[in-house]
Amino acid sequence: MSTTTARAAKAPDTRSPIRKLLTSFGFQILAALVLGIAAGLIGRQISVDGAPTVLSDTLDKIGSSYVTILRAAVVPLIFTAIVASISNLRRVQNAARLAGQTLLWFAITAFIAVSIGIALGLIIQPGARAGEGLEAPAEPSRVGSWWDFLLGLIPQNFLGITVSTYPGAAEGTFSSSVGFNILQVIVVATVIGIAALKAGKKAEPFLAFTESLLKVIQRVLWWIIRLAPLGTFGLIGSAVIKYGWDKLVGLAWFAIAIYVGLALVLFVVYPILVKTHGLSIKQYFSGVWPAVQLAFVSRSSIGTLPLTERVTERNLGVPRAYASFAVPFGATTKMDGCAAIYPAIAAIFVAQFFGIELNFVQYLLIVIVSVVGSAATAGTTGAIVMLTLTLSTLGLPLEGVGLLLAIDPILDMGRTAVNVAGQALIPTIVAKREGILDEELYNAPREGLPFADDSGDDSNEDDSTAPDAAPEASAEPAPAR
Repeated sequence: MSTTTARAAKAPDTRSPIRKLLTSFGFQILAALVLGIAAGLIGRQISVDGAPTVLSDTLDKIGSSYVTILRAAVVPLIFTAIVASISNLRRVQNAARLAGQTLLWFAITAFIAVSIGIALGLIIQPGARAGEGLEAPAEPSRVGSWWDFLLGLIPQNFLGITVSTYPGAAEGTFSSSVGFNILQVIVVATVIGIAALKAGKKAEPFLAFTESLLKVIQRVLWWIIRLAPLGTFGLIGSAVIKYGWDKLVGLAWFAIAIYVGLALVLFVVYPILVKTHGLSIKQYFSGVWPAVQLAFVSRSSIGTLPLTERVTERNLGVPRAYASFAVPFGATTKMDGCAAIYPAIAAIFVAQFFGIELNFVQYLLIVIVSVVGSAATAGTTGAIVMLTLTLSTLGLPLEGVGLLLAIDPILDMGRTAVNVAGQALIPTIVAKREGILDEELYNAPREGLPFADDSGDDSNEDDSTAPDAAPEASAEPAPAR
């Protein structure tokens, strides 16, 4: 594959320094974080005995509405992204080798992350240092298991639609909600993508339609992403009011262990991998940072997917055909934060809290579950079910899950940020090893108009069908194609 990259002409940036700062996506996210924390602290002060207030309700509505909108785009995004990514492999030389290398490096980094988690759990001893006021609640209502994971792979219907019915508030009434089993959506999309490849030329109209639909969905999701500062303000403010800082007291050492582990992976392990492959650490972080920021506040690898794919292509120089396969694949299976560091430290915490001594075989099981079972998080509720899967595999008390729920939203922000950083790193490393990385684009200055809106006119975007074509890098990526 040629690594020559077509670049679109870029309009000169004539904005003043103040306007550049105010229109910077990173600054807007940071400002929303600060304002959200401030609003949350005010909300806690004016609340009487934790009763809801106008401020708390407003923040909750803003945050929950943003998450609802984000989730609405997840299913069509996953389906079209996976089908398109598999179909794009037909444009890549040595596609099987690239896919194998991607899986291998997913496993390598997951092994490193879970090893760090185990080491920190043994060194910091978070369970032994837990606050005396902590009490083990009842077992969680939902428990992850290997049977649930395996049975969850079997699609119940084309779209993986699930319907749950619960008793209503009034006696004799019931309420139902419709959801999607994301793992089943992934299976269906994968099978259809492979079938389309096998069908050959007869499937070209379908693949062209899917790729076109993906661009439309990405554009819609890009509009949602631009609302991220508003969503951040509501989510952070509501979290501060709901959980406060006092929740961290009893679980302070656990939270410290998690964030130390996340920091080691993000700021030590990943830079070492970048450097050993002859790439600039500074350029990697400046390129991936917009996606990491959004992942931190949205707590959704899937919701961040379009931005992750964009920075991987346009900032890090990974060819489009390969990135469009590796990044969506990684968004559903590559989770060093949720599926490696967190369950390792959490399992050790639970064992220490209940006074259970773990043996070598159990530590080995933690590694196996983390490396092999991360895909189980795709169709469930993320790290919590991954934790129950780990605890049930080790035979540890499932009541321990309830101990950690109070601060899970705080931890989930860091976990998701590390997930997304890894999802962009692995395609970059593999592309470099295979000689298809556009290093000129990788090393290009991060400049340009962030989120320059072309108002639907793609004349300034490179829309070449060449698999490795990508516009010039920018500090924050241009609108989704």
